[in-house]
Amino acid sequence: MNTLSLIPTTPKNVPTKTPKHSNLSLPKPQFQNPTKHPNFEPLKHRLIRLAESGHLKTALSTLDLMTQQGIQPDLTTYSVLLKSCIRSRSFDRGKRLHAQLLESGLELDSVVLNSLISLYSKCGDWESANSIFELMGCRKDLVSWSAMISCFAHNGREFEAVATFVRMIELGECPNQFCFASVIRACSNAENAWIGRVVFGSVIKTGFLVSDVCVGCALIDMFAKIGDLVSARKVFDVMPERNVVVWTLMVTRYAQGGFTKDAISLFLDMELTGLEPDQFSLSSVISACAELGCIELGRQLHSRAIRAGLDSDVCVGCSLVDMYVKCLAEGSMENSRKVFDRMPEHNVMSWTAIITGYVQSGGQDEEAIRLFCEMKMGRVQPNPFTFSSVLKACANLSDSSMGEQVYALVVKSGFASVNCVGNSFVSMYTRSGRMEEAQKAFNILFEKNLISYNIMVDGHAKNTHSEEAFELYHQIEDMGIGVCGFTFASLLSAAASIGALGKGQQIHARLMKSGFGWDQCVTNALISMYARSGNIDDASKVFSEVSDRNVISWTSMITGFAKHGYARKALELFHQMALAGIKPNEVTYVAVLSACSHVGFVEEGWKHFYSMSSDHGIVPRIEHYACMVDVLARSGFLKEAYEFIKSMPSKPDALVWRTLLGACQVHGNVELGSLAAKHILELEPNDPAAYVLLSNLYAATGQWQNATEVRRSMREKKLTKESGCSWVEINGNVHKFFVGDTSHPQAREIFDKLDQLACEIKGMGYVPDTNFVLHDVEEEQKEKYLFQHSEKIAVAFGLIRTSRPRPIRIFKNLRVCGDCHSAIKFISLTEGREIILRDSNRFHHIKDGTCSCGDYW
Repeated sequence: MNTLSLIPTTPKNVPTKTPKHSNLSLPKPQFQNPTKHPNFEPLKHRLIRLAESGHLKTALSTLDLMTQQGIQPDLTTYSVLLKSCIRSRSFDRGKRLHAQLLESGLELDSVVLNSLISLYSKCGDWESANSIFELMGCRKDLVSWSAMISCFAHNGREFEAVATFVRMIELGECPNQFCFASVIRACSNAENAWIGRVVFGSVIKTGFLVSDVCVGCALIDMFAKIGDLVSARKVFDVMPERNVVVWTLMVTRYAQGGFTKDAISLFLDMELTGLEPDQFSLSSVISACAELGCIELGRQLHSRAIRAGLDSDVCVGCSLVDMYVKCLAEGSMENSRKVFDRMPEHNVMSWTAIITGYVQSGGQDEEAIRLFCEMKMGRVQPNPFTFSSVLKACANLSDSSMGEQVYALVVKSGFASVNCVGNSFVSMYTRSGRMEEAQKAFNILFEKNLISYNIMVDGHAKNTHSEEAFELYHQIEDMGIGVCGFTFASLLSAAASIGALGKGQQIHARLMKSGFGWDQCVTNALISMYARSGNIDDASKVFSEVSDRNVISWTSMITGFAKHGYARKALELFHQMALAGIKPNEVTYVAVLSACSHVGFVEEGWKHFYSMSSDHGIVPRIEHYACMVDVLARSGFLKEAYEFIKSMPSKPDALVWRTLLGACQVHGNVELGSLAAKHILELEPNDPAAYVLLSNLYAATGQWQNATEVRRSMREKKLTKESGCSWVEINGNVHKFFVGDTSHPQAREIFDKLDQLACEIKGMGYVPDTNFVLHDVEEEQKEKYLFQHSEKIAVAFGLIRTSRPRPIRIFKNLRVCGDCHSAIKFISLTEGREIILRDSNRFHHIKDGTCSCGDYW
């Protein structure tokens, strides 16, 4: 039994009757005497010579001259002209020739009919090609069958191609290499893969695998497209003859399939054979280098392209531009631009590659937009990927106005429905914090995919809209879209932003079930979530279980220890990181210097500040200078901190001065604090935090008139102070409290508990520190104000709703006041509870009347 008998023989949508196309009907045979005109042979030979040398237009003019002189061209003449039309892709001229043939009355032979099938096949008119094929009847030969199978395969009619192949075999025709190559092409998809393997068996039996390069290439391509690169390589290995096309095909399919190392290895083997690579093999192996980040090999291949004279090829040039962009080596962007500028012509791919490179390289978004404008002024039209990159540049620059103009061009170009463009537009708004506009852009997306949802989830997480982030997650689950590691990482960030440890733990359990538990991005987010939610022990546990740690993993854990006041552990971990061979980055040093500032390690701070540049070549940024100001000023070295600010190589920003002002408030240095506030208001005249800090400094030192003047100035400028807010998570629900808040359903019970606590801790020696009441009122009233602070209300609620030994975790958006810190220490003692308080600056682990900060914060 023939193996091909398993293939279905009833083709779908293949016309079995002649369509009503009069121009395609074959003429009735007319028997004429050969033309005896004396000019026939000279004109015929001239016409054929012109057609074969590529002068088709002149050849057709000669044909017109022959007919005008009453000379009847023969079939050979028409056959040569048809083949010339096919070669030059002059399909309209070929169709006119077909019409002239029908009018001539000549009986068409199989050679001409096969050319007509090929003509209609190549112009995409498979129906006309099939009509001619069916009308041939017994004149069909192997060439006809091959042409028709090829026609179906090249025009997306894979089922018809296979059915025609089977029909040919059933009629007793033996397939040749062209039949096999065409039907294998039709099987290059998941649906027909099994048929392709059956055909493969026939190829082996007939011996074409080892005798024909065309069939071998078709098999390699089929196996690669169905994801079986192992079989593709086996076919490649058994081919006795391998020309540059075969090598290039295998190299390209390896690169496209993600087997970049195999692609590079095979290309090097090709070089050893002495074959000259073409533009396609070079561009494929250069792309493989880009994916692997092999900049040195990429540079050698660049030299190879120059030697081969292929560096000016658009395909190779695009790959080189992309390679230098993706390999983040020093000077790679400059090299990418040099390649781009030397290209004699640019297509949309080269423009997109260089624009994307500037966007991804960081800090060069303006150049990306400038190049986009230059591209628009030329003849090259942007594609969706170009628009997507430019919208990312607008997002990086927080230039929503420019982004909206670009999106208007997107709509005009008809790309508004393309996911990558719409997603970039949504991302632009989320990154600038404009969540309302982001939601509108998200709502009008034609088709929302996981990336669309991830952008919105991440946007809500970064803008502390945790409830909205979790709501979107539930939508993703309900729609069955599926989630990825990035989704979980964003949700963990959303939980951490509000200290929702319960929700974070639920996400942890869910991601372990989903198989993302050891994804590096997710584990880093887990470490950060536990640390930011007040559970440093679980953060440390996750960190210890991670085998594949990168710089983010180490930095997250160091930051966690620093924020929780465990400076020694943070610095020890930094030492272990160095021993593990992980190079710290700028963020790592921010964490290390913060650890020093939280416990007053001045000498240790200086040591690490200097080592970041001397040991690792990291140039200190404004954040590092602000940390050193904090190290000095928090320890009481206010004048030294001021001198350090004046010695900075660049102009200090508001962050640096704000750090000094905060320390001045703690140490009561009005003179230096006023100076720092002056600098802040020069840089950011509408910063309410500077006014508040200065007012508090005046109030704390009893300068009520000055404090009142600052407050009045705030009101005149219509600046509002951020309201103090504390919250606690109970059973997955977050409960928020403001100063003197009575809106909670259990408000009466909460304030009764506060009265009870006030009596108990006063009996233990607690004395209200009314210096933290920044209002000029009576002492008794000040005490009442103190017990209306949001963190005390949150603690009282936590005590009511939870029981021992569970710790109470309180979160506050501002810095905890000194009186609340003192009172909570007494409450932890009298209630026998651990209270973990996270304020805007750090964590306070309060237990048995003592705090992890050592009263140094």
